[in-house]
Amino acid sequence: MEMDAILTLLVLVGAVALFVTEKLPVDVVAMLVLASLLVLGLVNPAEALSGFSSEATITVAAMFVLSAGLAHTGALLSIGRLFGRVRRPWLFLLLILVVVGPISAFVNNTAAVAVFLPMVLAATAANRSSPSQVLIPMSYAAQMGGVCTLIGTSTNLLVNSMAKDLGHPGFGLFDFAPLGLVTMAVGFVYLMLFRRWLLPHHPPTPLTETYELGKYITELRVMPDSPLIGHSVSASQLAERHKVYVLELLRGTEKHWAPRAERLREGDVLLVRGDWTKLKALKDEAKLELEPEFQLQDSQFTGEDGDAAQVLLEVMVAPGARLAGRSLRELDFQWNYNATVLALHRRGEVLREQIRDVSLNVGDVMLLLCPRTEVDAFRANQNLVVLNERDDAEPPRSKALLAVGIMAAAVGVAALGWLPIVASSILGGIALVATRCIGNDQAYQAVDWRVIVLLAGVLPLGIAMQKSGLAQGIADFSVHWVGGLGPLAVLAAVYLITSLLTELMSNNAAAVLITPIAFSTAVSLGVSPTPFLVAVLFAASTSFATPVGYQTNTMVYNAGNYRFMDFIRIGMPLNLLFWGLAVYLIPKFFPF
Repeated sequence: MEMDAILTLLVLVGAVALFVTEKLPVDVVAMLVLASLLVLGLVNPAEALSGFSSEATITVAAMFVLSAGLAHTGALLSIGRLFGRVRRPWLFLLLILVVVGPISAFVNNTAAVAVFLPMVLAATAANRSSPSQVLIPMSYAAQMGGVCTLIGTSTNLLVNSMAKDLGHPGFGLFDFAPLGLVTMAVGFVYLMLFRRWLLPHHPPTPLTETYELGKYITELRVMPDSPLIGHSVSASQLAERHKVYVLELLRGTEKHWAPRAERLREGDVLLVRGDWTKLKALKDEAKLELEPEFQLQDSQFTGEDGDAAQVLLEVMVAPGARLAGRSLRELDFQWNYNATVLALHRRGEVLREQIRDVSLNVGDVMLLLCPRTEVDAFRANQNLVVLNERDDAEPPRSKALLAVGIMAAAVGVAALGWLPIVASSILGGIALVATRCIGNDQAYQAVDWRVIVLLAGVLPLGIAMQKSGLAQGIADFSVHWVGGLGPLAVLAAVYLITSLLTELMSNNAAAVLITPIAFSTAVSLGVSPTPFLVAVLFAASTSFATPVGYQTNTMVYNAGNYRFMDFIRIGMPLNLLFWGLAVYLIPKFFPF
């Protein structure tokens, strides 16, 4: 093995280790990979930066805008309203599957789940049914729909772009549809038949309890006229009377970790945990106030019925959000988002830090107080998922049909071959902004820049693997060990390896690592690389066995209060089922 191949292998191993351990954000790892390849001379500057001008990168960015146009105009809401009208559990689940799956073939599947998640939760609360029976299937349906078209997921576009760079003619918009529709139908049948035995069934609960939103952390300051002054936390019986638990007492710069016996003084700050309604009742009765760090200005209390009226929103930090890893103090949340963070909830963990110092994680839920006029902005914000819409107004839908028409036109023009998909998607995004279906700022906010940077950063790794001969070397090794069993066995191995990597790291990263190897392996076998590329694409876009393998899994993991084993129990058999289907069907639709 030559030195360039050895160096590329070291970069590859380092990237895999960082992607799997998540020591750094995926976009940071991608940039580190790009810089390493450039410094080591494995790619030239033009090749290193080619990912930023790649067809896949530009198309993914434009598709984010198109998806946001549908979400912002409320085009999907009228469909989602059907959920609340269905009472039978099996019919409710079937409706979710047949709605979310096909829509995800054309709309970014993470965005689709973000739109439908609050509606599904509201419907389960109204029907007093268990959300844990439908949220995992909804996530899986979004993934199954995503592999039915070239634009269904960013991974599809990424593999297609890399294939073209390797000399493959590329794929059409609906080339994957026959295979995707068959696997989606089989997946739906599996979920309908086995949901009772493989999915957890939590008793019907109110929406806030389903989310465990009753266990917020907030800070209350003891005011001069508080009856708690001079009494200990234990003597005040806060836990017994109000179901509010004091986690910590803050007195100036001192922290009292065992505050039950400490007599309270004016100005003490209590870090407390409990249901928000009980926290509010305690605040009023004991004459406590929210810690001034989160106090509202007088102007925020004006107007009870007008635009200045305040509403409570429960929002979740979305997968890939730029907020993740940063504290409220760093974000200056009230200034940047025009909202006050009243409380914070993290599933499975009791926070013992002041709210402003807590580093936010994906899945954290914040209780916000914001002007009614800001609700639309929060709903359009890609960093946050609005979970509870009990007081906020619906998004304007006057241009919903126009947004649907623009999306249909962009897809139709590409499907008919009149324009490349990259051109039609860019024109579609421009049309949405020009017709004011989505604002200019909202269009920029709609793009998940972490995904864009990830794509741009890891694409040069595929170039380096091809140039250095590493991809061919790994392919020759694979052919030596498995090739004797025939191309079908190699196809099965490629799918399985890609599937396993996807459960452990970013699906786009897994696709970048395996695509050049799969292509070189096909060349070594003397067969068409198309079935191998399709295997990589399908395996990387369908991750069922872990809550961290795909963004939609992460979203429903927190929302449904699932355990890690819940995904393994229902997702592992589904992964194996898709593996078997793919190995059997891919050669039928895409011959060797």
